[in-house]
Amino acid sequence: MGWLLFVSIVSAQGVVPGAPLTLGGALDRAVMANPTIVAARLRQGIALAGVTVARERLNPEARVEFERETPTRSYGFALPLELGGKRSRRIAVGEAAVRTAEAELAQIILQIRRDVRRAYFETAVAEARLALLNELQDLAARGRDAAQQRFDAGSAPRLEVLQAQLVLAQAQNEATGARGGVGATRVRLNALLGFPLDAPTMLSTPLDNAPALISDALIARAQAVNAELIVLDRRIEEQVLRVALARALRTPDVIPEATITRGAQPEFSTGWRAALGVTLPLFTTHRAGVLLEEATLTQLRQERDATLARITGEVSAAVAQVDAQRQAYLRYRDEILPQSLEVERMAEDSYRLGQTGIVALLQAFQASRDARLRSIQAVSDFQTTLADLERSLGAPLP
Repeated sequence: MGWLLFVSIVSAQGVVPGAPLTLGGALDRAVMANPTIVAARLRQGIALAGVTVARERLNPEARVEFERETPTRSYGFALPLELGGKRSRRIAVGEAAVRTAEAELAQIILQIRRDVRRAYFETAVAEARLALLNELQDLAARGRDAAQQRFDAGSAPRLEVLQAQLVLAQAQNEATGARGGVGATRVRLNALLGFPLDAPTMLSTPLDNAPALISDALIARAQAVNAELIVLDRRIEEQVLRVALARALRTPDVIPEATITRGAQPEFSTGWRAALGVTLPLFTTHRAGVLLEEATLTQLRQERDATLARITGEVSAAVAQVDAQRQAYLRYRDEILPQSLEVERMAEDSYRLGQTGIVALLQAFQASRDARLRSIQAVSDFQTTLADLERSLGAPLP
């Protein structure tokens, strides 16, 4: 799990609000400063304290007795002795709990990484959508100006000017709503990164950034380093030790005791006696405790098998979705958008030359708007499926 717990401290501390922020820088910053991760790290201290508790030994017992018979006074000392390796097994369980806590911390870090990836690209998509709507607003303004010029020249009716103004007003309204969306997504990202909520975070990783993915390699990676599976492995390891501890508890402890007596004159002035106490396992044999721990171990192993099967299926499905979304986005980028922009340009030129009416121009503008917004939605869906793949993978994407 070193790949997950290792953090580039220098890189993370170098990230400041307002500076260009890459996806990698955002992930490093979150691992260092995210409040959920900071709180989760405190669990390791609790687990380490549990090991300290497990190392404790049983306290001795001292006894003083005064009697009306000889000997009149006795001073006793008893030291319980744990047999069957109970103390060493308690320590082993505590140390296994520390490793389980480390695995759970790694799992939480992965969850936050996925949230940061999703929030990062949601913010990037919102900013791209706002930039597009601003462009469309300028485009609508050019259409309004062209309609006004034709109206002033007497070659177009007033209705065309009003239609173009209506399209411009709608574009302005959509841009205003998009600004609110950018602010909301940036607040969510800043909260994950531990920045002030109103920090002007500048994103520098392109929207189409993605690693090359091979299904078989990802499935093998998930089976080897998936954080959820590692947590279950640590819990199984801990539970095996708990079973051993429960079996050790069936061994009775002994309590050696030594006593010095005084006041038995004239027979003697100082005497002694020794005793050995043993707990008889008549009513409580700890057999039920062993059965409980063994049943828990069986359940954890079954849970791991089920989790492995689920993860294998989820990774395979997620890779297929990522491939489909990538192809859809590339088709928009390489084919649909260039053709849409060409149609948009030709429609505007044709209208300015008086070859077509305002309806054809507005239809071309609407088609271009829809194509551009769908392209942004396509890349948004692509990044969302990547985040889902990372969640199913249970490890950072290669």
